[in-house]
Amino acid sequence: MKNKATLLITLLSVLAFNSYAQSTAEKKGDKQYSKYAYIDATKTYERIAEKGYKSADMFLKLGNSYYFNADLPKAAKWYTEFFAMNPEAQPEIYFRYAQTLKSIGDYKKADEVMKQFDKVAADDMRAKNFKSKEDYMAEIKANSGRYNIEDAGINSEYSDYGSAYSGTRLVFTSSRDTGSFAQKKHKWTNQYFTSLYAADASPEGALMAPEKFAKNVNSKFHEATPVFTKDGNTMYFTRNNFNNGKKGKDANKITLLKIYKATLIDNRWDKVTELAFNSDAYSCAHPMLSPDEKTLYFASDMPGGKGQSDLWKAAINGDGSLGTPVNLGDVINTEGKETFPMLTDENELYFATDGHPGLGGLDIFMAQVKPDGTFKNPINIGAPANSPQDDFAYLIDTKTRKGFLSSNREGGKGFDDIYKFLETRKLICEQELSGIVTDLETGEVLANTKVTLMDEKFNKLEEVTSDDKGFYKFNSVECGKIYYVRAEKEKYETKEQRITISKTTGKTDLPIQLEKTVKPVTVGDDLAKAFGIKIIYFDLDKWDIRPDAALELEKILDVMKQYPTMKIDVRSHTDSRASFKYNEKLSDRRAKSTMAWLVKNGVDAARLTAKGYGETKLVNKCADNVKCSEEE
Repeated sequence: MKNKATLLITLLSVLAFNSYAQSTAEKKGDKQYSKYAYIDATKTYERIAEKGYKSADMFLKLGNSYYFNADLPKAAKWYTEFFAMNPEAQPEIYFRYAQTLKSIGDYKKADEVMKQFDKVAADDMRAKNFKSKEDYMAEIKANSGRYNIEDAGINSEYSDYGSAYSGTRLVFTSSRDTGSFAQKKHKWTNQYFTSLYAADASPEGALMAPEKFAKNVNSKFHEATPVFTKDGNTMYFTRNNFNNGKKGKDANKITLLKIYKATLIDNRWDKVTELAFNSDAYSCAHPMLSPDEKTLYFASDMPGGKGQSDLWKAAINGDGSLGTPVNLGDVINTEGKETFPMLTDENELYFATDGHPGLGGLDIFMAQVKPDGTFKNPINIGAPANSPQDDFAYLIDTKTRKGFLSSNREGGKGFDDIYKFLETRKLICEQELSGIVTDLETGEVLANTKVTLMDEKFNKLEEVTSDDKGFYKFNSVECGKIYYVRAEKEKYETKEQRITISKTTGKTDLPIQLEKTVKPVTVGDDLAKAFGIKIIYFDLDKWDIRPDAALELEKILDVMKQYPTMKIDVRSHTDSRASFKYNEKLSDRRAKSTMAWLVKNGVDAARLTAKGYGETKLVNKCADNVKCSEEE
């Protein structure tokens, strides 16, 4: 493997392409949020806040409401107000606050909040990522032991690597017996220029003796890493900058790599042309087609990359031309080498890299492709697929879980060798996450509900709509992971649920019940219950309105202003301490005090009645002469 910078890139090139369970506090927060499900929370509470009322509970709910609707700058405003009154919070609120601070450009404060998040949730992976102390060796160990690997049976004492399927044949790269026109990449090797070889497979899957493939394509320089369309009529492959008998060089007179395209005409590979994005100034190599054959992936050190070699993709147009290359981005590419891409029909990108933590040399990683085309964080596929040496050129049949990889690990026959493998266990344990969306009160199924899947950092992963039976489904979620599912429907409150997926393959059922934004209120209904209004308490022997009581009364006031014909009856109660007559008078004063507050704030007295009931309607057994604790 160490000689591949010459074998595949240039005679003297320096590139080397081939080489939580939910906490009680969180549950409490969910319940607090649901208490206000019948009023448009943001409108009501902002009206209250504009009048100067301050409440940590109100500010938190305002922040959450805007956060759920992805209005992070406004969420930041109310979370800031919340933390000004209450410097301690549930771990998730610290994280949300940090996210919203970033949305307004306050990264310094966001980092400070993340440090607080780490203090209260040190075991959370987000905190670990923030501190950059993830134990990658533990991940590799967990992913190891999933492959049965053995020599593919086609290796030589030279370099053999980079296989591809062409019908029932395996086409690969080899530097075996290519004649006397041999220049070495490194003086401690004895490798010839590489050519393409092919081996037929027996009915049992064993590979037969290799023979040269497409002699008219093989030149006196390097050919390597082909990929074929499903109809077998088009091939993309890597070659030194050499075509039509002419050798190209860069400014330093170095012959680099290019990707070429050939067409099968009358059983002969012809019309060899280089792709338009090639250049004499940089290398392009190791092409791979997407399953739908509409995108070409490849490795290159072209301008705009992140490191020594990056992975790129280019759209294949209807006329066969190629679009402008697009870098796969920071999630995949590093300042090191990323090379040998392979995309499966299961939306998984396999590639070799030395830029992500591995066992040594090039390691093979897998990154899942998200629905929007971006990538999840790469995962090391573990030993024995990876070794302390270079491991690369991964190829798998997703139906049989059989495939090939290349490596220069110890114990091989040549410099690089091709190994065949059987994957005995998939890298990612996955489940189906699904459920039915219904109306909380009536049980009616809710069709056309938008359901969003988010990871534990609240990054949007996927969005679906419930069908006519209220059913929604996410086909693939990872076992053991924490997700958040958000449901949104017109005239209903947005609801967010936290779910931890089990650690075994299967299905997870998550029913969702939504509450209506507006709930009908009829004559005789308890307004406090209908609108989630807390009980109003008074100090001992007092009847003046406390600040916390005023906050609750503001909700009543807001509703009554919106519905000017609504009339309400204010009722006050006491416990059994003191005399029956005294309690009756005290509760009556409290009821009238409440009524007077509403009148003072603009409610017509004709719309109000008030009465004190004293100790006539106790909520427990603690009547006169019954022994009870102070708490009771």
